[in-house]
Amino acid sequence: MISSQRQHLILSRLRTRGAVRITALSKELGVSAMTIRRDIADLADKGLLKRVHGGAVTTSTLLSEPLFSVKSQMDIGLKDAIAQEAVKYVSPGDVIAIGGGTTAYIFAQHLLESQRASNITILTNSIPVAELVQALESKDVEVIVTGGVITRSNSLVGPISDKVIESLRVNTVFLGTHSVSVPRGFLMPNSLEAATDMAMMSIADRTIILTDHTKWSCTSLSLFARFDQVDTLITDDGLNLTSAEETRQLVNNLVMTKGPVWPEEQGSCKT
Repeated sequence: MISSQRQHLILSRLRTRGAVRITALSKELGVSAMTIRRDIADLADKGLLKRVHGGAVTTSTLLSEPLFSVKSQMDIGLKDAIAQEAVKYVSPGDVIAIGGGTTAYIFAQHLLESQRASNITILTNSIPVAELVQALESKDVEVIVTGGVITRSNSLVGPISDKVIESLRVNTVFLGTHSVSVPRGFLMPNSLEAATDMAMMSIADRTIILTDHTKWSCTSLSLFARFDQVDTLITDDGLNLTSAEETRQLVNNLVMTKGPVWPEEQGSCKT
C-alpha cells in the first residue's frame, strides 16, 4: 500500500473513531511504526489531524472527543503516574466523587487496589468507574451512579445527573479535563459535561484536577473551573517550565509527578 492510500485510511479511521493509535495502524496495515509516524507527520503538516503521544486525533477536538475505548490506550504512562499520586489524597471512610475520562478511571483502578479504599463511598458519573466498583464485589466500597445522558467518553451528564449530584455532599472530587487554558482555567468540549463537573465541584469540600501536560496545548468550548476554584492540580513533569510557572501562580497547589520520557511528539494536543 502506497503512502497516499495509507493516509487516506488513517483519515477514514479518524472520522469514525476520533483518534487512532500508531501500534494499531502498524499492525492493521502491515508496516512499521516509523512508517505510520511519517504518515501522521505528513497529515499533521497539512492540518488534517493532530499528533499525540502514540497516535493522532481529529482536528475537530474543540467540540468533540474520541471514544473512551480509544482514549484509554493513549498516554497510559503519564496517566498512571498521575493516578498513583492522586490516591494519596483519599483516606479510609471518605466520601468522594470521581468524574468521567480515562485519567479518572485509572485513578479509580489504583484507588480500589489500595488500602485507602476501605469503607469509602464513590459518587460517579462515569460508567466505566461504576462497572469497576461493581466488578470488585467488595462490601467495603459503595458506589452511587448519577444517571443521565451518555457521552462519547461514557460519562453520564445533563439535568438528571446534575439533580442527583446537587442533593449530595462529598469530601473530595477528582476530575479530568480536556484542556488547560492559562489564565482561564479548565475546559471540556461538551457543555453538558462541563455543567455536570461544575455540579460535582459545588458539593465537594475539595477539588482535585488530574491531567497530563499535553492538555496545556489543547483548546475546548466550555469552561467548568477557574484556577482559584481548584485546590490541587496533579500533572506530570513533562509540562514546560514556562507553563508550570504560570500555572503555579494561579492554582492553590500544583503537583508534578515523574512521568515516562517520550522522545517524540512532545507537547502535542490530545483528548
